[in-house]
Amino acid sequence: MPESTPRRTVLAAALAAVASTAAGPAVAATRAPDPAPPARPPARTGLVDNRFWSSYTDWRGGHAAGTRAVAGRRPGIAIDSPLGRTDYTDPHTGTTASWEYATWTSPRHTATVPATEIIASWNADTPAGTWLAVELRGTYPDGGETPWYVMGRWAAGDGDLRRTSVDDQGDGRSTVWTDTLAVDDPTGGLRLVAYELRVTLYRAPGTALTPTVWRVGAMASDIPDRFTVPASAPCTARELTVPRYSQNTHVGQYPEYDNGGEAWCSPTSSQMIVEYWGRRPTAEQLAWVNPAFDDPQVCHAARYTYDYQYGGCGNWPFNAAYAATYPEMSAVVTRLRSLTELESLIRVGIPVITSQSFRKEELTGAGYGTAGHLMTVIGFTADGDVIANDPASPNNDAVRRVYLRREWENIWLRTKRYNASGKVVSGTGGVCYLYWPAEPAPSQRRVLRSLGLV
Repeated sequence: MPESTPRRTVLAAALAAVASTAAGPAVAATRAPDPAPPARPPARTGLVDNRFWSSYTDWRGGHAAGTRAVAGRRPGIAIDSPLGRTDYTDPHTGTTASWEYATWTSPRHTATVPATEIIASWNADTPAGTWLAVELRGTYPDGGETPWYVMGRWAAGDGDLRRTSVDDQGDGRSTVWTDTLAVDDPTGGLRLVAYELRVTLYRAPGTALTPTVWRVGAMASDIPDRFTVPASAPCTARELTVPRYSQNTHVGQYPEYDNGGEAWCSPTSSQMIVEYWGRRPTAEQLAWVNPAFDDPQVCHAARYTYDYQYGGCGNWPFNAAYAATYPEMSAVVTRLRSLTELESLIRVGIPVITSQSFRKEELTGAGYGTAGHLMTVIGFTADGDVIANDPASPNNDAVRRVYLRREWENIWLRTKRYNASGKVVSGTGGVCYLYWPAEPAPSQRRVLRSLGLV
């Protein structure tokens, strides 16, 4: 993908391909002690606002039109009595089909951070014969509203429709770039001060099928333009045991999914964390993969995160939604404000998938430069350096890396950088995916609550 234009943060980071298919040698490190000593609480600054609907009270509080709130250990919404039927022509297959539908609309959420960007994400079950769409409508300070923007048309499988983002959505003040709603000119002070989410559930006519949505919400943020961020002091020494998978194992495999493994950093990272939590595809689910291929679950993750409009596996909400298709899993896309917040997650056993871009010389030991890459942070050394499972490594054995804290912190949290040609382009400003069990441990719940995620 070409270098990003201003504010197209999502497009700069979502591309998984790196500038070199082989990474350099890993930096040696000693395994950090576990558990880590207590640390300072994360710094809190008004840059990020998270709001997710997931409780029975949440679902009862929205506006239901043909949907019902489902009680139980994992509350959600499902189709009750469809509003009617509608035809949908899949732009990627040309097939037109009729679907029954019903909707749920969230209350309007006033963000604590008037936002330049909003990213929605969701967790749902879509049995064969069902799918869903998530839309977002933002509010400007003058009371004006955006259109209902489609943030994704999604199903866990690909038999009923091709999951897709939607291009060419804008109103002259804001634009949807694949999976991110962004204010067109934030330098003029324009912000989105509130938003609503609408979920439309679809099913084959005349059936009792229904999607079930367990979580939907968004991260709103206003990250200032910055080429560097202040250095943080190390406060956690711990390493999590996370499976190691290289995307380069799959170079040339299934090129219909974004040219094969060379561009699969996002699904490869997602699969590592899914398996860290003890979930994985069944043999039946993997039966479509060529048995000669190693690590077929990575091919599976690529297929089922693929965005047919974007033409890649790097759609952030689609990766989170994929992770949440596994039993009792929750997943969101968010931003963290600091490396200290990331340390708080590692300390309670939650690894973090991060998005960053950098020149080769900016990250010692990586051996490549990239316009956008996902890797998994699994710990910190006693000196505070970052331990990452980097899928851009040449093989599984080389995936574990140790990156210098100061270098890694800056390439992840900055919003502006110079590319290899000296041009100013965007950085991701702390974007990450977080996956955790639907019933987290008390210590994990406390940290997730401090971040506004539960």
